Amino acid sequence: MTMDFVVSEANALLDSPLLRRIAPLTLSGYARFRAIIDQDGALPARVKALFVATAATTKGYRAMALRELERARQLGLGLEEATAAAIVLSSVRGEGAALSFIEALEAVYPGSSGGEAPLRIKEVEPGEAEKNFLAYFGSMPPSLGKLASLLPLGADAYYLMREGTINGTPLGPKYSELLLVAVLAADYSPLTSVHIKGARTAGASEQEIAEAIVCTVATSGLSAWVSGAAAMDAA
Repeated sequence: MTMDFVVSEANALLDSPLLRRIAPLTLSGYARFRAIIDQDGALPARVKALFVATAATTKGYRAMALRELERARQLGLGLEEATAAAIVLSSVRGEGAALSFIEALEAVYPGSSGGEAPLRIKEVEPGEAEKNFLAYFGSMPPSLGKLASLLPLGADAYYLMREGTINGTPLGPKYSELLLVAVLAADYSPLTSVHIKGARTAGASEQEIAEAIVCTVATSGLSAWVSGAAAMDAA
């Protein structure tokens, strides 16, 4: 798939007067990456904006996360789709990142996080977690085998959070896996390859995976692409 090169109308880095004076080559390249991120391609632009906002949250770039989430909303991302990032971050980056994103969500979609809701604790049958791990990974990963043998309650916890992250979000499995790819690629994580494989299993094309990784150039620079491309080869 080819994509016409259109310079983004508004971007904080491209709008920097200093960089416009001193870095024409850098901005010319970055404008092309932003064209991939900001336009509909293999992935919808609204989903890619959410990917950037989520990756920015994990890096601690709150202003950028707010800008990108607002851009996602303007592109048509609904609140329900946007909440998927809070689920994913709860599992892969923990409490602080998830709560930071929820704050951004409230700022962009006012009233989204309020109200009362009961805590619903799902029961796990004996052997259910292990069966899920084998179905997803093909064999028992040593880390999860150790968890199951030493802390069975932890294995159940891991199963529930992993299952919720992939199959329990409004984005559906394919986009949830790609969101995981973006979060992990933003941190140059070797675990990126696990979710690239998961994205392929869920039906993602190589172009869709590549666009998800390019989203992380906005938060983590060129090394994010190099690391992500290596993970594509390793998956």
